[in-house]
Amino acid sequence: MVTAYVMIKANTGEADRLRREIDAIAGVTDVHIVAGDVDLIAKATVDSPAAIKDVAASEIQGIDGVEGTQTYIAMD
Repeated sequence: MVTAYVMIKANTGEADRLRREIDAIAGVTDVHIVAGDVDLIAKATVDSPAAIKDVAASEIQGIDGVEGTQTYIAMD
């Protein structure tokens, strides 16, 4: 299993809707609205690094209202 954390920048006022949509993505196990440089943090646990790419680059970045993402793969 591969676990990754996706930091998500959202358009103003979109965080609640985005949290619901991201939470519905297969492989996403947690999503939190946070304070700081990003607006949301999602945790994904999937079978391979390629699946992380699908979750972050295809699914999350494909949602209207997402300005950008940064993905960090857990090493432990």
